[in-house]
Amino acid sequence: MTWGKVLAYLAAALALLGLCAAALYAAYSHGVMVTNAARDAEWSQAVATQKTELAQAVQAARTEEQRLQREANQVGTDARKKNASADADGRGLDAAGDRLHVQAGKLAASAGACSSDTGAAERGASATRAALVLSQLLERADARAGDLAKAYDRARIAGQACERAYFLLENSESGQ
Repeated sequence: MTWGKVLAYLAAALALLGLCAAALYAAYSHGVMVTNAARDAEWSQAVATQKTELAQAVQAARTEEQRLQREANQVGTDARKKNASADADGRGLDAAGDRLHVQAGKLAASAGACSSDTGAAERGASATRAALVLSQLLERADARAGDLAKAYDRARIAGQACERAYFLLENSESGQ
C-alpha cells in the first residue's frame, strides 16, 4: 500500500470518527435539552399549583376572617340592644322610684298633721323631721341602688359580649 492510500484511509477513518463524535454530541445535547425542558415544565407546573393553592388559602382565610368579623359585629350589636333594653328598664324603675319618692314626701308632710294638743304638736314636728329624713334617705338609697343596678347591667352585658367574642375566636382557632 502506498502512502497515499494509507492517508486516504486515515482521512476517511478520521472523518468517520469525527462524524461519530458529532452524532454523539448532537444526541447528548438533544438529551440535555429534552431533560431541561421536562424539568422546566415540572417546575412551571409546581409553581402554578403553589400559586393556585396559595390563592385558595388566602381566599379561605379572608372568608373566615370576614365570618369572624360579622359574628363579632353581631356580638356588639346584641350587646348594644341589651344595653338599650336595660336602659329602658332603668328608666321605668326610675319613674317608679320617683313616684315612691313623691308618696314618701306626702307621707312625711302629713306626719305632722296631728291634733291640737301641744304635746302632740311637738311630737308631730319630730315625726315630720324623722319622716323627712327617712324620705330623703330612701330617695338617696333608691338613687344609689339604681346607679349600681345600671352599672351592674352594663358590666354583665359587656362581660357576656366579651365572653361570646372570646369563644368565637377560640372555636375558630381550634377548628383550623
